[in-house]
Order: sequence, then C-alpha cells, then structure tokens
Amino acid sequence: MITFEEALNIVLGSAIETNVENVAMINSLNRVLAEDIFSDMDMPPFDKSAVDGYACRKDDILNELELIEVIPAGKKPDKVIQKGQCSKIMTGAMLPIGADCVIMVEDTVNSDKRVKFLKETTSINICYKAEDIKKDALVLNKGVIIKPQDIAVMASVGAVNPIVRCQPKIGIISTGDELVEPSVIPQISQIRNSNAWQLIAQVQNAGAIANYEGIAKDDKESTYNNIVSAFSNNDIVLLTGGVSMGDFDYVPEILNEMGVNILFKSIAVQPGRPTVFGVKNNKFIFGLPGNPVSSFVQFEMLVKPLIRKMMACIEEIPVLTLPMGIDYNRKKTERKAFIPVNIKDGLIFPVQYNGSAHIHAYAFANGLIWIEKGQSELRKGESVNVRQL
Repeated sequence: MITFEEALNIVLGSAIETNVENVAMINSLNRVLAEDIFSDMDMPPFDKSAVDGYACRKDDILNELELIEVIPAGKKPDKVIQKGQCSKIMTGAMLPIGADCVIMVEDTVNSDKRVKFLKETTSINICYKAEDIKKDALVLNKGVIIKPQDIAVMASVGAVNPIVRCQPKIGIISTGDELVEPSVIPQISQIRNSNAWQLIAQVQNAGAIANYEGIAKDDKESTYNNIVSAFSNNDIVLLTGGVSMGDFDYVPEILNEMGVNILFKSIAVQPGRPTVFGVKNNKFIFGLPGNPVSSFVQFEMLVKPLIRKMMACIEEIPVLTLPMGIDYNRKKTERKAFIPVNIKDGLIFPVQYNGSAHIHAYAFANGLIWIEKGQSELRKGESVNVRQL
C-alpha cells in the first residue's frame, strides 16, 4: 500500500490539461475561465451621482440655490453649474460640469425652482470616474471557476464570449450481478445501484460531464467490453466494484490486458483501501471500491482534484480549521481515516456511521476530517482540518 499523499501526488502528476473553447457568457457558469479578462472601459465611465439629489458647488450649500436643470440617468447634462445654481440629479446620472457635490433630496426643500439645503454639511455623494476599475485593468483571472458575480463582471466589460476550459468527460461503470437500477424493486440478494448515481452527481458538481455506461455483469467479457467502450468515449473512467480480491473481481486483470499502466492499486486509507489508478494514452481510469462511502470519499479526495487540475483550475478546494465539539476515538489505527462530520456552530461533530456501506449517514454530513495513521483519538477542543462537502 502507498500513502494517500503519495496516491494524490501520482494522480495530480498524471493530469493532462483539457482544450479550450468559446462559450456564450450565460453558458459559462461553473466553467473554468481559460483567459484573463480585462476591462474595456473605465468604471464608472464618468463622474456620477451616488444619490437622488441636487448637484451643486459645495461652497454654495448654505445659500438658496437656483434650479436650472433635471438630469435623469442616461442623459448627458446640458448646463454647467455656476455660483448659486444646482441641477436636480438622479442616482447614477452623469455629474454636470461645475458641480463638486450632491446634496440628498431628503435634506432639502424645493419651491418655485429654488432649493434650500436644510443641514450645514454634506457628504460629497459622487462616484468618480474609474474609481472602481480603470480601462485595461485585470478584472478576472484565468483559472477561476466562474460564479454568478463573475458573469456580472464579464457583462460590465463586454466579455460576452469568454474562453473556458473544456469539461472532461467522465465514464461511469458499476460492476456486479447483484445490482439493479434505482427504479427496480430488488429481489433476494439484489441491491439498488446507488454508486453510479452518486458519482454522476459528484462529477456534475465538480464541473465535468458525466456519461453513465451502465452495469457490467460479473463475467470477464461483459466487464471488458464495458471498460473498452467507456475508455473510447471519455477522458476518465470510474468503475465501482470488481477491484478487490473476490473470485469475480476482474478489473485489475482486464486493465493489464488493455495495456493500462497501473500506477497504484492499494492506498493506506480507510475507507477506500482497494483503489486502483491507471493511465493509457493520456486517459485515466479509477477502480473504486464497491461500497458507496468508499467510492464517495475517494472521488472527493482523488478524482475531483484531478478533474480540477485538468481544467487548470487555480482555486483550492476549501479546507477549514475548526475545533472538535466532542471527543473522537477509534480502535484501528493502521491507516489514515476519513471521517464524515457535521459542522455546527463552528464546531466539528463526527457523524455516527456503521462502515463503508452506510451511505445514508452521509446525508447528515457536511464535511470530512482525517485522522493520521497511528492516531487513535481527537480531543474536544482540538483543532482539525475539515473539508466541506
């Protein structure tokens, strides 16, 4: 067995970046930006009012002012503010020449085109040209995952067809005669195939394209055909089951026959020890354990980082440091363990679960913590790293 850290380094060191493509801005959400975005203009593009009010000279605010113009947003002012004058102005409207402040409309009285300020001092209430962004300034870095606020930024600078990384295609295969699809009522000795649908959702959540390749039966020919087909149509293939030491676990043998270079086949972790990773022709294959918790965890900790690196994503997967809310103890310490937890009120509470088949426990988990090989306990109040799910 290799350590988890060694496995992760092998996986990330094998990554091949995907190609790039132009997409419509509205279709770029959750894609990885493949170009730096620069502003094509100053923002604001002109001095503008931050409030509804009256644009005037600050030296004149204690005097009664002559109202000479109304300036709505989107209209260029026609008149220059002179001594003793003001223009009524709307929020976002262009400031007239000669004005150096805007008094708020609620702080004034207006009668017969005469305006009187009711206070003694005022804020400037002006948004100055280019105070937010200067023309040609960098507004978005390549490698970020595009969020709704990033689309607003792109819209403001006219980046309507950004270049993004192509999404890796991920083929998903479940193995085992005992599996039936979720719509089928299981018979004696059968179980519903939760692994595949869990992985489909995880792939989509990671920003990649999921292609479900079905259930491979427990015979070598069926498994071989499924894997070869998936390999031809995808960048990464995920298999669940068939990778351990059972009589019908054909996956390692098939991968050898296909010429896949198996880089590791066992990791010193719990859950997920019998995890296989191989490479062929710049394509990747993971043989994940059949238990759903194992496949869930190893996707999050190994497959998801590979997907993000293939898309040249520069954003780190967030890891928080928080204190334990209770004591945690374990008996077996020969492997590094990943533990489902609930983050509540800034504290970490391990979720009670019965092993790697108990995926239902993960419905109550919103994070993963880890405890190192040889370590048997985490004490209440002790700081631990937690990765949010």
